[in-house]
Amino acid sequence: MNGEPAFFDGFEIETLGLETGDVRLRRGGTDNASTLILLHGNPQTHAMWHAVAPALAQHYHVICPDLRGYGQSHKPPVSADSRAYGKVAMARDIIAVMDHFEIESAQIAGHDRGARVAHRLALDYPQRVERLALLDIIPTLEHFERTDMQFAMRYYHWFWLAQKHPLPEQLINQAPVDWFWGHTSREPKDKSFFHPQALQDYLESVCNPAMITGMCEDYRAAAGIDLIDDRAARDQGQKISCDLLALWGSKGIIGKLYDPISIWQSYCAASVSGKAISSGHYLAEESPEEVLSAFLDFFVR
Repeated sequence: MNGEPAFFDGFEIETLGLETGDVRLRRGGTDNASTLILLHGNPQTHAMWHAVAPALAQHYHVICPDLRGYGQSHKPPVSADSRAYGKVAMARDIIAVMDHFEIESAQIAGHDRGARVAHRLALDYPQRVERLALLDIIPTLEHFERTDMQFAMRYYHWFWLAQKHPLPEQLINQAPVDWFWGHTSREPKDKSFFHPQALQDYLESVCNPAMITGMCEDYRAAAGIDLIDDRAARDQGQKISCDLLALWGSKGIIGKLYDPISIWQSYCAASVSGKAISSGHYLAEESPEEVLSAFLDFFVR
């Protein structure tokens, strides 16, 4: 498109028919290089990595999948306990992608919901995760156990999207595009950083009622089965065993409500480093140069 910045130059898009379900992804870079898997947040798709993935592909074999329930990946049906959208199940999809490409271990970066999947992946498959970068989150368990008025007001969608099916879906599906812009209305207000092709992918996704249900199931799982799994992991002394990089937006919420480094140190048995990025919640799209620099400094090449 004339006048638009490049979009995933050098990447191929494909849909894998895996045993766990179909997964849409983009892949680029050198096949024999270290693999770096990038996991997206909500209400987005793998397209959120467009501004950093091509540069990373100069050093890594980069894979950007759509999480289950999102984009064009598979969307299991609603269930009473939302277990199909628990982070244990979502992490299993990423392992299936790695197995498909015969990747024994990879470096993982995740933003928002993708970071929660990445956290679980590191707990359940420590031998498959070399290094871990988590963007703009603290552990789900910490959020809920620390809930106060500030958190509830800023993260109200966690409680609303987790309401029983089909209430939130019915309301969102009446005006999904308006909902998208309302949901992304946290700082910054100017959303011109969304690449037109990425934005088109996001809006096509939220206009699919099956995606809205998948998203709500993700949040229902976070308020239910994920807490059960996370408490079990904590009780058993499970911790992240690889080095961890935590990044958050200086204009966002995480750094204002919490001390991310000290929190992650209690969940990680290895080194924890990190810093604030000059951005709001959408770090990789608002400040791709800073995110890219942090990734290149942290991940092994």
